[in-house]
Amino acid sequence: MIKIKRLYMMIVMVTTLFFTQASSEEKAYEYHEVASTVMINALRAQPENSFLKKLYTQLLFVPVWMNEDDPSPAANALFEYVKNDPTLDKEDKLYQDLLGLEKEVHSVYANHEKLTHKIDLEFKISQFYKVYTDYAYLGSINWGAFQARISNLIVNDVSTEWILHRPQFNAIVMLENTALGADLVKELEKNTPKKYHYRELQKKVSEYREIKANGGWEPVTLNETLKPGKSSNGVPSLRQRLIVTRDYVPCEESNEDLVYDECLQKAVKYFQRRNGLADDGEVGPNTLTVLNKTVDERIQTILLNLDRIKWLNDPKTKRHIIINIPDFMLYFEQDGALIQTFRTIVGTPKNPTPIFSNSVKTIVLNPQWNVPKSIIQKEYIPKLLRNSNVLRKEKIEVYNGWGRDAVKVNPASVNWAAYRYSKTVPYRFAQTAGTHNALGKVKFLFPNKFSVYMHDTPTKHLFKKDKRAFSHGCIRLQKPRELLETFSTFEETVDFEKSQKILKGKKKKYLPLEERVPIDVIYLTAWVDYDGQLQFRNDVYHYDEMQLKSFKKW
Repeated sequence: MIKIKRLYMMIVMVTTLFFTQASSEEKAYEYHEVASTVMINALRAQPENSFLKKLYTQLLFVPVWMNEDDPSPAANALFEYVKNDPTLDKEDKLYQDLLGLEKEVHSVYANHEKLTHKIDLEFKISQFYKVYTDYAYLGSINWGAFQARISNLIVNDVSTEWILHRPQFNAIVMLENTALGADLVKELEKNTPKKYHYRELQKKVSEYREIKANGGWEPVTLNETLKPGKSSNGVPSLRQRLIVTRDYVPCEESNEDLVYDECLQKAVKYFQRRNGLADDGEVGPNTLTVLNKTVDERIQTILLNLDRIKWLNDPKTKRHIIINIPDFMLYFEQDGALIQTFRTIVGTPKNPTPIFSNSVKTIVLNPQWNVPKSIIQKEYIPKLLRNSNVLRKEKIEVYNGWGRDAVKVNPASVNWAAYRYSKTVPYRFAQTAGTHNALGKVKFLFPNKFSVYMHDTPTKHLFKKDKRAFSHGCIRLQKPRELLETFSTFEETVDFEKSQKILKGKKKKYLPLEERVPIDVIYLTAWVDYDGQLQFRNDVYHYDEMQLKSFKKW
């Protein structure tokens, strides 16, 4: 069976690579036979788990890059594909290695080098291919080092986690498919992420590298907050800065002098929106800080987020909910198109919302809030030690257990000091249903080990803020009823009109969902939005900083 497969592979390679006279095909076949023997002997001492040994064992020791008289179409395709990779800097070692290999390949054939030289180069190209596919599909983030830093946060009482979804690609299978007649470029493209506007973000790397090649941008200097209509010597540098990143579009009515006119204000507001800033048109310290981030910093941020996308979940379903923590926003996709978006509130840096994936399984109307043990110990027990009646104001009741037969107890009758630092708290704190409830009137459940879910909130004034990291880790929704209505358009178990009537009361109601909608809580500080615009956000949890400390150089 192995001999048949090897013969078939050779025939495919010969016929697809040559399309010439029968004598040429026979000559190529003889070359591959001899080359295979040389390769078997050369790799005999290699460890069984080495990439080269595994690759050529799978390929039955048939060369894939080096033919007798010239490099194979696969080799040329690989070289061209890597040279056109928009994420690679021409000064990167990986790019320089490519140029060196191309030069070496040309030299081998120009000087009619021996077969052993060609086989040596065959192996070098395969090793380069391995490094490149690792770069392209796994990226440069040292996830092990990052998880260690996360663990250090946990030691310091910051409970957080980032669940990874390892990219599903197989470099050996891709090359085997190529050896059997597949197009290598299509194999490489097939494994490139498509979700989260990855390819559009790739193109932005090219744009910013071009900006860098043209000199980048000069810092904007202002002595005080620049307000609409005012004049400042810093206005020309502000205008030029926004021209470079195409935020500024010239206006006929603008004199483009020292006055901060409406045309420039419009550009500043657009820039502020793209960067998650309050679009008030004033250039104060926050806006100035973002304006003066260098082009190198921006390129690095884009590259970092491209590598994050590689490790994100891609559910490949009709519907998909995305929560982007640095953006403080929810996005509801249907068939890849945005059908709903609104503001969210996420965890504080001390109580960060975890990065993970799940599916919405249940909607709860008029939920009761069972206070987590961590909040009981950190917040409520200290309050109870000062005032035993503190729970009454928040309409929180205490029960002597979690079972249905648990009995309500008087908080004043409990020695709370005994449970301040205990491993368990045998009491359940439950906030009654209603508009006062911390969960509001609607809760969306996607069961997970973090006890994180989406819910309504009575603190709606916080949605007016631009930075919205205020929760204990759960995701508060600006428009929970609108999300409920969206579910009702495709979910038979959700009747929006009936739900509205139930919400007028206080009786709890569970709505189990037949269609489980995937939800992904992600962390992107740079991405391309649904209108094709490049967006940047503040590194609210300092994950950019942590990951860039051990960002791999290729």
